[in-house]
Amino acid sequence: MKHLLFFISLIVALWGGEKMSLYDFEVTTIDGEKTTLAPYKGKVLLIVNVASKCGFTYQYEGLEALYKKYKDVGLVILGFPCNQFSEQEPGNEAEIKNFCSLTYGVEFPMFAKIDVNGEKAHPLYVYLKKEQSGFLGSEAIKWNFTKFLVDKKGHVIDRFAPATKPEALEEDIVRLLNEPL
Repeated sequence: MKHLLFFISLIVALWGGEKMSLYDFEVTTIDGEKTTLAPYKGKVLLIVNVASKCGFTYQYEGLEALYKKYKDVGLVILGFPCNQFSEQEPGNEAEIKNFCSLTYGVEFPMFAKIDVNGEKAHPLYVYLKKEQSGFLGSEAIKWNFTKFLVDKKGHVIDRFAPATKPEALEEDIVRLLNEPL
């Protein structure tokens, strides 16, 4: 019932009612805890759908480097594992967490595996795709490591293709970090 009410509120928000805030979305951490994105209010966010067996998996290194460099001044990277693209994230949450920690030293927040496209797409990703469409106006996420940049006020500022390396976003991130709340 709780999920039904959440989806109804999402539909109302996306199709003409009061606009839902990015911070209202319920998510599950990689450790299985339900939360919202409210703890990240006032932070610059980089939201990324990730996978452990993808040609872009090496980007974990760049994402972690950005996080370590700017976390103390307000950057948070949020990783959402996804298995929709050639089944490149087959593990469970414990396996994903272990892989990220041991292979790339990931310390940024990671969340439970989700779908980003289709009927079962997580409501957060439905929202992100509506706010920032992709190439030629397409909403669909094309592959793992698509990135959404969010300012301190929760506005989805830009969307970056999987091939865009994390370090290429540094200038945009610094600009948003320097903007007042």
